[in-house]
Amino acid sequence: MISFESKDVLNTKIMDYIIPGEKVAHVQPGNNLEHALLVLTKSGYTAIPVLDEKFKLEGLISSPMITEAILGLERIEFEKLEDMRVEEVMSKDQPHLTVNDHFRKALGLLINHPFLCVTDEEGAFQGILTRRVILKHLNYHVDQLS
Repeated sequence: MISFESKDVLNTKIMDYIIPGEKVAHVQPGNNLEHALLVLTKSGYTAIPVLDEKFKLEGLISSPMITEAILGLERIEFEKLEDMRVEEVMSKDQPHLTVNDHFRKALGLLINHPFLCVTDEEGAFQGILTRRVILKHLNYHVDQLS
């Protein structure tokens, strides 16, 4: 059984572990799906944040969402990529963190998500917290037990 000598690990604020917003690929709600697919492909990510013109988090867009949107009954309708907008396809109900949240909350949410968006109290995008970073942090503390 794992036992931490102190609960400091679980109460650590997440801000020291995020990838800053200016380094994160994103799109805007009004961008067409062709642009979003290009950004996703070039970045190598399967999902990216959707931010409004004031850098506020609106949701997430992913490659599978785009594929589903252009899938016809008999073929993939690539011509839809130019006409459809990100806001028509994106997910608005993704969990996210705020800058004041702690490691414990992040750990629980990252079980089902490869990354979480982090916002300030007004909803302005600050960056992302990845499952990889949290696992590295947790691994470091587990190694300290031995």
